[in-house]
Amino acid sequence: MDREWSDNQPIYRQLRDQVVAMILEGVLKEGDSLPSVRNVAAEYRVNPLTVLKGYQELVDEELVEKRRGLGMFVKAGARDLLLRGERQKFLDEEWPRVYATMQRLGLKAEELLDAAKNGNSSKAAGSKVPLVDKASRDTRREES
Repeated sequence: MDREWSDNQPIYRQLRDQVVAMILEGVLKEGDSLPSVRNVAAEYRVNPLTVLKGYQELVDEELVEKRRGLGMFVKAGARDLLLRGERQKFLDEEWPRVYATMQRLGLKAEELLDAAKNGNSSKAAGSKVPLVDKASRDTRREES
């Protein structure tokens, strides 16, 4: 099954976001190489220039570095840099909506924490699918 791209965002940006998710989730660690442009382009059936543009954004954000003749690698401190940015983004953009929903439903923070501890929350609902994990991506898409 082919990857379904969102129309809300350019494909290169979606690829960039997948690499960011892989770094945040620990799939890609400091010093790890990114999947090659050619492999990603072939797997996702996109133009290699699209993949390169997504990777270039990561270079511009100083999350990965190019090593001539070797490829692109996750820079030291990339995960910490991303965590700071993603935490702030969550607090600025997502938390106000979550809080408003909690207020509307009369939920207390303790109830949400208890639900999470007891497994009554859907962990996979909002998680990003790793760039290289095609089998689980297809399985998740069928479940939704």
